[in-house]
Amino acid sequence: GRRGGGRRKERGERWKEGREVRNIIATMRDLKRKDKLVEAAGDAYGKTLSLAVLDVCTDESVKQCINGIKDRHVDVLINNAGIGLVGPVESISIAEMKSVFETNFFGVIRMIKEVMPDMKKRKRGHIIVVSSVMGLQGVVFNDVYAASKFAMEGFCECLAVQLLKFNVTMSMIEPGPVHTEFESKMIQDVRQKEFPGADADTVNYFKNVYLPSSVDIFETLGQTPDDIARCTKKVIEQGSSARFRNLTNPLYTPIVALKYADETGGLSVHAFYHMLFNLGPLMHVSMKAMQYLTCGCLRSRTISPN
Repeated sequence: GRRGGGRRKERGERWKEGREVRNIIATMRDLKRKDKLVEAAGDAYGKTLSLAVLDVCTDESVKQCINGIKDRHVDVLINNAGIGLVGPVESISIAEMKSVFETNFFGVIRMIKEVMPDMKKRKRGHIIVVSSVMGLQGVVFNDVYAASKFAMEGFCECLAVQLLKFNVTMSMIEPGPVHTEFESKMIQDVRQKEFPGADADTVNYFKNVYLPSSVDIFETLGQTPDDIARCTKKVIEQGSSARFRNLTNPLYTPIVALKYADETGGLSVHAFYHMLFNLGPLMHVSMKAMQYLTCGCLRSRTISPN
């Protein structure tokens, strides 16, 4: 899943019947950083695409953003704000942990609470949350990030049942590793960091076992942001028939399946232990083998970017 970087954009989208785009509102905390987005948007900017300021960590900013939309009418809400945190848990302060939850969990809830009442009144709408495969299966040294995504998955799983009664669809997008500048910078940064409070063995495992394996996984299994965007577009186009959970990477289907194959949890815990500590030097070979073994029946369980 995504780790590192700042809070990402939220998008409210309005659609005509037949899914023709009327207006897409992309948001960010600082519009001075809009250049890359504007360049990518091309002729759509100023026509079907507009920008708005939004900080999902404040009630006032969320309300002001939605109030700025005509009639507060949002047909499709895409929540993809997220920050990451990785490292030995002993060295992570409670304040840092709260910051992750403030964006990844409460930030999404703020957005949903602001648009959901109108969707329920209209008996129409689609709420999409960009979660992570780490909201389904925890990964070592990503304790807090995974916890925030687990919390969001549980929240949305509960809410999805209620929303069905109001003809509002809830969908989760669950990427695995995604290649971004933030990932590269995070890995560089944590390699240089000290981890006060953590014992020497744990720091050694993190820097010299986990990080190299993580880099290999990103290089071998990673998708691009465009892949995730195409998956999200497919889910939007599916409308009310969209699935609740949408893994974007079929290579993670067997990993998630381990968890549900054994109710005691031992199978997945020990499998991850052996992958990290016993297969570390062979990680690249293991990942390549997984690619070849992933068959079409597993791909059918994901939302493909192609």
